[in-house]
Amino acid sequence: MNNQQLFENIQKKGSFLCVGLDTDIRKIPKFLFDHKDPIFEFNKAIIDATAKYTVAYKPNLAFYESEGLEGWQSLQKTVTYLHQNHPDIFLIADAKRGDIGNTSSMYARAFFEKMDFDAVTVAPYMGEDSVKPFLDYKDKYVVLLALTSNKGASDFQFTAEENSGEKLFEKVLRISQNWGDAENMMYVIGATKAEELAGIRKIVPAHFLLVPGVGAQGGSLQEVAKYGLNHQCGLLVNSSRAIIYASDDENFALKAGESAKETRDEMYELLTQKGLIA
Repeated sequence: MNNQQLFENIQKKGSFLCVGLDTDIRKIPKFLFDHKDPIFEFNKAIIDATAKYTVAYKPNLAFYESEGLEGWQSLQKTVTYLHQNHPDIFLIADAKRGDIGNTSSMYARAFFEKMDFDAVTVAPYMGEDSVKPFLDYKDKYVVLLALTSNKGASDFQFTAEENSGEKLFEKVLRISQNWGDAENMMYVIGATKAEELAGIRKIVPAHFLLVPGVGAQGGSLQEVAKYGLNHQCGLLVNSSRAIIYASDDENFALKAGESAKETRDEMYELLTQKGLIA
């Protein structure tokens, strides 16, 4: 999938919602344990209830890796189900990888060739050669961690150069422009740091931004859209817990769908106001 195809799907659905499949086996409804693969059954129900309101899904791999082989099998079944039933969905592996070049090449092979994700989150700390292998795949994306939504983001990401005053996250944005472009690189920008988006857009005006932190973490969708929307929307706003755990009863999927629709409806209004959909 390329930027234009992603934007067309955003226009078609009136949504730039990404649903985070942070599926914690300790939190899913107990009746699902009657199934052989309760994690997949949970994901399948969430997907069926929310797919018409979202353009992307983002499984967080930690929730699958923690279950060992069975968790990886649940993830693969989820990916296969999405490809077979919702081929228009943009699929992000929230893996936060990044290592020396030959290791990153193996990570890229795993997520882009073996599992056929559209994008993978990558940490920039080890520099260009740790990121480049992911950029060798056509119509695939690196989602580079730039400014995250967690409390500890302030420990390093706002550290400023003594002479220029440039913050570390701004340096990541600027230097990484030499590695890829808007057609193969996105950035993670936390919704809880929405006040920084105006400056971020001056550095990366054309790139898509993956924005976690709306919903349970308290980020404002209105603020994110105000400063982050561009001519192709340019935003994928992620919501995880507020949607997938909207209920822990037998109606969990119905409630997840209602929560996703509520977010989509707000996004539709924002896109309309911006003139991005008729």
